[in-house]
Amino acid sequence: MDPQTLPAEELALYTSLRKQLKLAFEPLKVQDYRLNLLKCTDLEQILEGKDPLKDVSAFPLWIRLWEAAIVLANYFAGQKPQPGTSLLELGAGLGASGLVAAAAGYEVTLTDFEERIQQFQRINAAASNLSGVRFEFLDWFKPSDIGQYDVIAGSEILYRDEFFEPLIHIFKTALRPGGVIVLSHDAGRRNIAPFFELAQQDFRISVVKRTLKSLEGDKVILLARLLRK
Repeated sequence: MDPQTLPAEELALYTSLRKQLKLAFEPLKVQDYRLNLLKCTDLEQILEGKDPLKDVSAFPLWIRLWEAAIVLANYFAGQKPQPGTSLLELGAGLGASGLVAAAAGYEVTLTDFEERIQQFQRINAAASNLSGVRFEFLDWFKPSDIGQYDVIAGSEILYRDEFFEPLIHIFKTALRPGGVIVLSHDAGRRNIAPFFELAQQDFRISVVKRTLKSLEGDKVILLARLLRK
């Protein structure tokens, strides 16, 4: 991926980020769709002296393309949405899942909570030749009115218990009647069962397992669908 082929606005964002961070584009192929994802190649530059071993919350989860995001992207790559089907991705990070969904025909809005993350998302959408993707800031604890969507999606967003209530509030307010929530998480994450126990008060939940094979060992991912009761 040659950054000079980016549109002017995204090239300006890339140039600005390049002055601060070590960057590289990496291709991602999911079924019939191919993305170009800009990543930071030096974690220390993002951490800015913080020690994630002392404070797990200091680790910038968005910097990595997690296996759960790949499973979620693969799910949307296999869908054939009706024209106009809207999708909201929560905690979108680099945007892989939502961008594959956009390539598959969904009308996608990517959300996260930092301007820098949104800059990566904008560049990745442009680098992947995807237009029409929307980008919104969203604070789960103080959510703005972002409208309603046919699909709400998220991968690895249940890593802190204090997110449970805010996320369920967003699910209940931002999901259109008849809509579906699709979540993807590492099966080893301890927060999943407590969240599902809380969420089942308002939603019917079905879960399937997906296994990603790699040289580092198999990774089991839980793919969940939530429907309002």
